[in-house]
Amino acid sequence: MIATIFIISLVGVAVAYFLAKSILKLGTGTDKMREIAKAIQEGAEAFLKRQYTTITILSVSLAVIIFFIYFFIGNIELGWKTSFSFILGAFASGLAGYIGMYVSVRANIRTAAAAQTSLNKALRTALRGGAVSGILVVSLSLLGVAGLFVLFDGLSNPLLVPLEIVGFGFGASFVALFAQLGGGIYTKAADVGADLVGKVEAGIPEDDARNPAVIADLVGDNVGDCAGRGADLFESTAAENIGAMILGIVLFPVFGISGIIFPLVARAFGLIASIIGIFSVNAKEDEDPMKALNRGYYLTTVLATLGLFLATYYLLHAHWLYLFLAGVVGIATSQIFVHLTQYYTEYKYRPVRDIAEASQTGPATNIITGFAVGLESCALPVVVISAALGGSYFLGNMTGIVGGGLYGTAVATMGMLATAAYILAMDNFGPITDNAGGIIEMSDAPADVRKKTDLLDSVGNTTKALTKGYAVGSAALAAFLLFSAYLQDAHLTSVDLSKPIVFIGGLLGAMLVFWFSALAIKAVGKAAYYIINDVRAQFKENPGIMLGTSKPDYGRCVDIATRGALKQMVFPGVVAVAVPTLVGFILGPEAVGATLMVGTIAGVILALVLNTGGGAWDNAKKYIETGVLGGKGSDTHKAAVVGDTVGDPFKDTAGPSLHVLIKLLSTLTLVLAPMFLAWNLLG
Repeated sequence: MIATIFIISLVGVAVAYFLAKSILKLGTGTDKMREIAKAIQEGAEAFLKRQYTTITILSVSLAVIIFFIYFFIGNIELGWKTSFSFILGAFASGLAGYIGMYVSVRANIRTAAAAQTSLNKALRTALRGGAVSGILVVSLSLLGVAGLFVLFDGLSNPLLVPLEIVGFGFGASFVALFAQLGGGIYTKAADVGADLVGKVEAGIPEDDARNPAVIADLVGDNVGDCAGRGADLFESTAAENIGAMILGIVLFPVFGISGIIFPLVARAFGLIASIIGIFSVNAKEDEDPMKALNRGYYLTTVLATLGLFLATYYLLHAHWLYLFLAGVVGIATSQIFVHLTQYYTEYKYRPVRDIAEASQTGPATNIITGFAVGLESCALPVVVISAALGGSYFLGNMTGIVGGGLYGTAVATMGMLATAAYILAMDNFGPITDNAGGIIEMSDAPADVRKKTDLLDSVGNTTKALTKGYAVGSAALAAFLLFSAYLQDAHLTSVDLSKPIVFIGGLLGAMLVFWFSALAIKAVGKAAYYIINDVRAQFKENPGIMLGTSKPDYGRCVDIATRGALKQMVFPGVVAVAVPTLVGFILGPEAVGATLMVGTIAGVILALVLNTGGGAWDNAKKYIETGVLGGKGSDTHKAAVVGDTVGDPFKDTAGPSLHVLIKLLSTLTLVLAPMFLAWNLLG
């Protein structure tokens, strides 16, 4: 079955290459469109080059530290394997994010050009551009984990190797954290600067060429939503595969090596399902593009269910039925999460319309209502997560196997992540269509073309919100899986919160989530401050900008946003790594288990509030822009713009970064568990 994993993964890489080549062959529109697209490309690539330079230095430094810590506790072999896995995971995560961004900043202009002739062509171009990243993320994750398993002789010694490759997941999580943080700070700082000075103060439309921050805003869509989210889902698939493999060790007497490699096989079949689903998407010219994307997602789900059936039937032997049903629970959970997120973030439903109506009485009531919607939105998802965990655990126990309940939750996690490649394609669809709309607007294309890109942009805004909900749900299931793996690795049977030291560890875990979120949101404010001042200065220094007789200095804003984001991303990232490490070294392995457990619970709930609330604010603004409640330029619209500005760092910086933080806590504690056991002051 290992050979099957490698073959399917390489097929995925080949398909991603084919999609990239076919997209790059498409037309690129007018000279004006190419000029704008080139500026976006140059800005995105310059940012990522500087960002990844910083991340590389941090990653190499941490890998060296990990090796020497293992060296001092007398386990040199595990030290070099963990450090090597860490570097490989970090590299693969960065590569997946970079390639996704590289294609997205070239798919944007081709989507804009396609919109001049056909809505369906534009839809397919944007989705397939996003699919390059989605397919590569899953393929490279599988290749990395399976490759390390074979390299470290897992076929002969399967009981030790999963614990030796946890560094791969940690490396991926580490890079993802900084990629998501840096990209999120950049994109929201630029967005806030462009909106507040452009829309509110100057009264010019969105993506107006007179706005000095407009190129920086379009760049941000790619470095935040494409590169950052690509790294995010890469670390999700890697960490969760490894966590499930570790749980498979316990059931080795029952399933043998099949129980350990099952997660990889299930994920490979899900990759095939996603590829077929992506190629199936077509829309009629007068059809809502969301319906076409949903059809592709439903087909992917059906095929992923079939793949999960085959994996459980052939690998899990006589116990396949109950474990297959546990996987179905995970697949159903992903569907429910998508629909719940739609309800809270689409303007056809009550929550978003409530926010829009509240905007009639000003920004204050808009913010109050939007925050209330965010708080409300965590209730049903938490119930669904609870039901999924309880249901899959019960089904796993029905096998009669000791440890079957926990393995059932692992299979459920595999089920939820079976459609990850398609979900990420939909996520990247959002920034590509957003960029396409910006290019059309700035190049003064005909109104009928802008109507098509506006429709695709609206759908893209929904898909981005959906994928955030999906990411939180998968993170919650995965976190329980990884928490169970940590207990096994740390030789713990439970975490007793009645012990003062352990309770303190739990408190510190909750504190970390809120402190980290505060730092991320504050970082956006600091970076946006400089952009706002620059845009105001350019309008003041050069009155010809507003008159349309001279061009603003786009590059200046791009550079300011880049320097601000990179400066602000380091400290929150260091805090995320330092707090659980210090808890483990000072309070011991059980206390850091409490940090992991309570931090995960707090992180999941706060991420739901931030992601959904921010998405609802955004779509309340877009709902008003359709012409209701006064439409664009009205006082109601201005209030909604303020609310959207508040929600931006919620949904695109702090919220997505929490997805990564949750899994970083898990992978970090898994890597450092042997050290916490050997060295601690009080535990």
